[in-house]
Amino acid sequence: MKLENMYQEIILDHYKHPHGKGLAEQFDSEVHHVNPTCGDEITLRVSRGEDGKLSVSYDSMGCSISQASASIMFDQINDHDFETGEAAVDHLVAMLQRSVEADEDILGDGIALAGVAQYPARVKCALLAWMAWKDAAIQAGAESQLEPGISTDSNKEQS
Repeated sequence: MKLENMYQEIILDHYKHPHGKGLAEQFDSEVHHVNPTCGDEITLRVSRGEDGKLSVSYDSMGCSISQASASIMFDQINDHDFETGEAAVDHLVAMLQRSVEADEDILGDGIALAGVAQYPARVKCALLAWMAWKDAAIQAGAESQLEPGISTDSNKEQS
């Protein structure tokens, strides 16, 4: 099986059987992001644990890429600290800009989204959930738990 076909299968599996979909009743922040280009939407909630780990819950609708990406994001970021999640978001963005090679250790099944970089109109679909997570995590105060001297850039809009 060709690598490209395997990646397509991973995306279809996450689309058909999304991981973590469903909104938690208790949360510290909630965001709603929309991709106006194709109508993808996600409502994402973050709960901050006392250990600094962030729990994610979401509900979404849209194209197969946005839905699969939300499921992949859940697998990679749920119950991790802000730094780990932010590193995954930053790596996905760089991969989709073709400035780094996909790293399975950072992105897990997210490496299957590498082919999306060939279709600029679909990049926003792949990034929607990840950017919503970053926005919600920052609103939940996760960024403020970083050690002094560590800074991060926030990007609430997808460009």
